[in-house]
Amino acid sequence: MAGEKMNAYENKKLLILGGNAETVPLVETANKMGVKTIVSSSNPESMAKACASVKYDLDATDIGAMVALAREGNVSGVLPGMDDIFVPAYCKVCDVLSLPCYANSEIIEVFGYKDCFKATCERYGIHSVPECYLDASLNPRDLARIHYPVMVKPVDCYSGIGMTECNSEEELKPAVEKAVRASKSGRFIVEKLMRSADVGLYYTFKDGECSLSCIYDRYTDNSNHKAGRVALGNIYPSKYIENYYSRMHDNALRLFKAMGIKNGVLLVQAFHEGEEFYVYDTGFRLQSEASNLLIEHFCGYDQRELLIYYALTGSEGDIHLPEVDDASLGGQYAASVWFLLQEGTVGEIEGLDQLQKDPCVVASVQRLYVGDEILPGWIGTEQQVMLRLFLASPTKKGLHDVILKYQNAIKVRNTAGKNMLVPGFDVSAALEV
Repeated sequence: MAGEKMNAYENKKLLILGGNAETVPLVETANKMGVKTIVSSSNPESMAKACASVKYDLDATDIGAMVALAREGNVSGVLPGMDDIFVPAYCKVCDVLSLPCYANSEIIEVFGYKDCFKATCERYGIHSVPECYLDASLNPRDLARIHYPVMVKPVDCYSGIGMTECNSEEELKPAVEKAVRASKSGRFIVEKLMRSADVGLYYTFKDGECSLSCIYDRYTDNSNHKAGRVALGNIYPSKYIENYYSRMHDNALRLFKAMGIKNGVLLVQAFHEGEEFYVYDTGFRLQSEASNLLIEHFCGYDQRELLIYYALTGSEGDIHLPEVDDASLGGQYAASVWFLLQEGTVGEIEGLDQLQKDPCVVASVQRLYVGDEILPGWIGTEQQVMLRLFLASPTKKGLHDVILKYQNAIKVRNTAGKNMLVPGFDVSAALEV
């Protein structure tokens, strides 16, 4: 798909909002297409800037600054980087400049706020995680109705930011204060703490047609109840895939159609308990989890290219999703394995030299390096992710063995020589091998 279109987009300019490590592959993809990339981020050390054609140390959520930058640079399109905070800015900048945008203010309102998303899902027969009513006044009558444990979270933050697990009323007040501080809107929700299976649903949209591109089981680090749960790994396809198609898929399609979604990519996260799915989070953008790498490996198309084409032309090209998407992976298996670090400064990393020679390794995305410091406030957020490793195998046993191989081979020590890695998930239990 990229080969024929590469010359057509040569010398066109694409503004990308934000520049974290996960945004690097998006910039590199555009570069390969011949697109001139412009990355703006308030962080001078943003990794995506290193591979951009042009870089600016400007806050990518500053609408006026981004509009002025785009006009001055004569950009042809705009995309958000891999962080939900940039999606509303992306929508507003595109609106001012009359550039293609896969979202609108109504869609952003639903997917940008957890409370709006949950209420919208319920209207279309999609269950959400049960919620306890509570506002910032902490009314004693409301407190008396809460059954612990619960999870307190801001309505407009992601990647574990501002989230706290609470097992008593004593823990609730500081958790609410933390969530309110993290929330730009000053809003929070209190949900039942779910200990059920965690499932990710990743959709691709083209011209109003929706396709489930992949579905996976998510395994998280639950060791610190004071912080959010960060993934340790995902297994594809989910063991609940058939139940999803029979219980939730039709309702999801009705919801997306009613919202008027035409193009883009969307992640929905849900718990599976009994026979039901209970949604709890979403993101209308390419995800830092980078499931698109496995979609490209198994289905042969690159979601990054689709979004770049759309940003520059208003079209995702001639791809026919039902012909290429296969959430069951054709009977094969895949995983993304996350390597999380504990607090401290990275002194040594071992085991990465094997990755380039292994046919089971689809891709690897490294975020932290020797000399980087993991701060206390990073624990419980995706900032503590050192590496994401994407693996594929024709058999479940083969995937099991290669995950264990790298869980054992990759070692990270701090400057005092002590282990920094958070223990990985139980591979044998996850794959039932």
